[in-house]
Amino acid sequence: MTIVYNAASSIDAYIVKNMLENEGIPSRVDGEHLQGGLGILPVLGMVTVSVEDEEDTDRALKIIKDWES
Repeated sequence: MTIVYNAASSIDAYIVKNMLENEGIPSRVDGEHLQGGLGILPVLGMVTVSVEDEEDTDRALKIIKDWES
């Protein structure tokens, strides 16, 4: 597993996860359940998207970069 995206929220994380999986890159979201446990404190960097196969990392990062721009 390689982290390819630090999401602002679980919504952003699942958008990225779905984009990657539509391109054939298996991925997963981690940390989404930590958001509720922190209350009003910011949860920056706790929700992440990871690719399962390290060989997909560069391709995933390009897809995310294109989406962000």
